[in-house]
Amino acid sequence: MDHMVLEIGLAVILVALVGLLAAKIRFSVIPFFILIGMAVGPHAPVIGVLDFTFVHSAETIQFLGRLGVLFLLFYLGLEFSVGRLIKSGRNIAVGGTIYILINFSLGLLYGFATGFSFAETMVLAGITTISSSAIVAKVLVDLKRTANSETEMILGIIMYEDIFLAVYLSVLSGLVLSTDSSLGGVLLSATYALGFMLLFLILGRKAAPLLNKLLDIRSNELFILLIFGLLFFVAGLGETIHVAEAIGALLFGLVLAETNHMKRIEHLILPFRDFFGAMFFFSFGLTIEPAKLGGAVWLTLGAVAVTLLGNFIAGMLAGRSAGLSPKASSNIGLTIVSRGEFSIIVANVGLAANLDEKLQPFAALYVLILAILGPLLTKESKHIYKGLNTIFRWDKKKKERGTATGL
Repeated sequence: MDHMVLEIGLAVILVALVGLLAAKIRFSVIPFFILIGMAVGPHAPVIGVLDFTFVHSAETIQFLGRLGVLFLLFYLGLEFSVGRLIKSGRNIAVGGTIYILINFSLGLLYGFATGFSFAETMVLAGITTISSSAIVAKVLVDLKRTANSETEMILGIIMYEDIFLAVYLSVLSGLVLSTDSSLGGVLLSATYALGFMLLFLILGRKAAPLLNKLLDIRSNELFILLIFGLLFFVAGLGETIHVAEAIGALLFGLVLAETNHMKRIEHLILPFRDFFGAMFFFSFGLTIEPAKLGGAVWLTLGAVAVTLLGNFIAGMLAGRSAGLSPKASSNIGLTIVSRGEFSIIVANVGLAANLDEKLQPFAALYVLILAILGPLLTKESKHIYKGLNTIFRWDKKKKERGTATGL
């Protein structure tokens, strides 16, 4: 505990240095933050008073990372409006269902094909189905894609996944941990989650005048204190009724996007988003032990291939159902391919149930690979689409359909 401040200072310096390196070579900072976390994780060296294992500060760093997820999703919510999201409600429900069905089904098939038991396959399918809200939010903001036509669908799928996760964790815990997973309990959990989300969507439409008055504060100090207090309260309240705190933060951002203070909030929140967001990815890297990853390499590579295929197909179908262009639809699948915090949560259920010991290193390596590939695929989505379009000729087919209908 004596060296906690020193350790946190060292951690921030390391994060800054790899961030500068990423900027120098014009690459996404996310993989660098994760990899430096891995490099100085549980088996890193101790040199004098410089403890690279961050033994004393690990919990504090993880808490800073937890705040990072809140700020990332809150800021992403500010970039949107509840009105835009509500208009896309039907499209989001259809697109989210398509996404979950395809990816969950492929996860089940892959689990059974690789010889896992039913319980282990259920865990594996959960790991491979849920996207990382934090990584998706970071990528959308960094690449300035929040105004893109497909981003509404991406946001909607993230929220849809959270409802699925709330239900799925209840069922999975009942199956593998032998706790109560009655139909009534599962339905109640899903109702709470959906009701909480709908409440905030309604508030975003109705409460803007009241929030405008409440936030009419001249002092930046008092203004940001109130915003932070409400953000943490809403996120924490959501978690108590099985809505991920990150989704609570996203919803709160959507609500404040309807107010006259949106630009001021964005300006003041930006440094916190960047600092705490970087600490999230660093803290995530700290949880991965490289020495334990070797036994799950082939299992993981197969799962990554299945996920890439499933995500792309799901993105194309979800986008098409919403009337988006083939290019925008391909961006959906490439953007939400990243896996992260939610996959680790599902893997921990398998650990608690003493299931196959391969599931933990599999989850860590799977998340690491897709956390690196996701931002890269999103950044290069234009070139990926251009290459695939030469094979499948989506643009030509779209033009032919337009000509046939007289458009």
